[in-house]
Amino acid sequence: MTNTTTVLVTGASGTLGAAVLSRLAGAGGDLVVRPMSRRARSGWVAADLATGTGLPEAVRGADAVVHLASGAGRNSAGIDVEGTGRLVAAARAAGVRHLLYVSIVGVDRVPISYYRAKLAAERIVAAGEVPCTILRATQFPQLIDRLLTASSRLGVLVVDRRVLVQPVHPADVAERISSLLGAGPAGAVEFGGPEVHSFGELAGAWRRARGVRRPVLPIRVPGRAGRELRAGALTTAARPAGTRTWGDYLAGSA
Repeated sequence: MTNTTTVLVTGASGTLGAAVLSRLAGAGGDLVVRPMSRRARSGWVAADLATGTGLPEAVRGADAVVHLASGAGRNSAGIDVEGTGRLVAAARAAGVRHLLYVSIVGVDRVPISYYRAKLAAERIVAAGEVPCTILRATQFPQLIDRLLTASSRLGVLVVDRRVLVQPVHPADVAERISSLLGAGPAGAVEFGGPEVHSFGELAGAWRRARGVRRPVLPIRVPGRAGRELRAGALTTAARPAGTRTWGDYLAGSA
């Protein structure tokens, strides 16, 4: 008789969540993946980090938890901070052996409210009594694409050309998560894409790939946030790194 390993994935319906489910589903062996969502759906568990409803049931019997759920600015305090606290408490009570939390490179340097919430969540995870990995990842190309698309609707591309970004594809992050789950709790880890670009370079490649003729309106993000962004706060020298580039994403090959 073989032993199975059950992994609960919060935020399973998001961009990274979909990539993680796909990667873990292909891992084979005796891995059981338990996707979690606020809304009930076939084959998933329903639980709400904002209220705690369903959390004890969701974590019951789980060996590991991959925590991807985030308020993404809408309710950062309620989900990223308070919700993470509820999840850690439920995981501790259920005897979970590994809690892997995905955060963002630069949360300790860029002074914006969403990043402050992610940093607070990191501290909750680290201070909890569940063995943990805190994985900080760099920016997804999908986010950069959305930002440029939204800006183009204004008639111009509003860009601080000197901001440094290191796009990492969700599929690469999912692969890193899978390897970290296999290795066990690792503490603090960073993971970035294969290339660092200025935002001006990203915008130029995006315009060519998308056939966008909107002119670029150069700006300078003010204050400490701008200084940190231009100094590379969103980048990391950590290895290993992802393999899928911004060019791969724009070409549709990643």
